[in-house]
Amino acid sequence: MRNNRLFTAKDSVVELIEHDYNVLTVLSRFSLPLGFGQKSIGELCDESGIHTDAFLLIINFLLTGEIDSASIMKVSPADVVYFLHNSHDYYLSYKLPHIRVNLISALDDSHGDINPIIVKFFDDYTELVRQHFNYEENVVFPYVRKLSEHVDSDYSIDVFRRHHDDEIEEKLSELKNIILRYYSTSMPFRMYDALADIYNCEEDLKSHSRIENDILVPMISKIEGRN
Repeated sequence: MRNNRLFTAKDSVVELIEHDYNVLTVLSRFSLPLGFGQKSIGELCDESGIHTDAFLLIINFLLTGEIDSASIMKVSPADVVYFLHNSHDYYLSYKLPHIRVNLISALDDSHGDINPIIVKFFDDYTELVRQHFNYEENVVFPYVRKLSEHVDSDYSIDVFRRHHDDEIEEKLSELKNIILRYYSTSMPFRMYDALADIYNCEEDLKSHSRIENDILVPMISKIEGRN
């Protein structure tokens, strides 16, 4: 999801999707309803109670890898947290269970010895993601919301930054490599489909992490510096 096009509030929602359909999952995590008609991005955000500048900041960052310094000053960290919170719900309630179902349906009966290991590996990975998200939901996000409301706290975003490692991404890569290198199957189309899901999830989680590291952390660091 990388290109040089920057979208504005006047651009149509359908044009944005046709430019890069990967933004569909981003729209879903902003809880934006389907049935776009001829609506512009600004119109859809206004109707849905979404801060347009926050939406554009995240969308354009994911599309280009660049941060609009002018826009970031207009965005509340609470709006970024809203998106990140919805993303957590998306991964835990939908995406990871969906991948698990696909993965189990792709397992070949001839591998009765290794199949339980693969399922356990994925379940352990899901639990790792859950623990990672729980820390953010119970510690980081409440801190950001309090800071946005000018409520003091002893916590610092630097604590989060120093412990925000790549363990989740590395664990998913291990599972992917086990299947790619060592798993033969009589139903390759199913396993290829499951692998495509895993690859997509891996890229999506990297984007999620970039939003936290490159948008949320710098925003909070600036606010802390002013306090």
